[in-house]
Amino acid sequence: MKFNMFGIFKNNKNTVHPNMSEGERVDMWDKAIRQWHHDRNLIDGSTDKDQILKLIQEMGELSDNCCKGKDMQDDIGDMIVVLINIMERNGYSLDACLAQAYGDIKDRKGKMIDGIFVKEGDL
Repeated sequence: MKFNMFGIFKNNKNTVHPNMSEGERVDMWDKAIRQWHHDRNLIDGSTDKDQILKLIQEMGELSDNCCKGKDMQDDIGDMIVVLINIMERNGYSLDACLAQAYGDIKDRKGKMIDGIFVKEGDL
């Protein structure tokens, strides 16, 4: 059994490490993806605007697969990779972004209309 630099075993398409918690794996992927962006000059050689356009492209792929009833896991992952690029270039952490977003929504009230949650203030 061969392990890579992160101590994880790569088997076909799935990468696993049975001794790591989900949080440890998320942290590992976050660090690896940030380094991947630096190694390919996608931090200094790109802009937030470029990456947001890439995010929209990836969202189109997600939408296409959703509408076709296909697996969306890769599309979601691709979008997260682009979001990590934007976080890295702005000095943000995943934890801080999620904490801020949750702080904004935790007490939010509203109503479901045609499958969409509409904030109370927008009703």
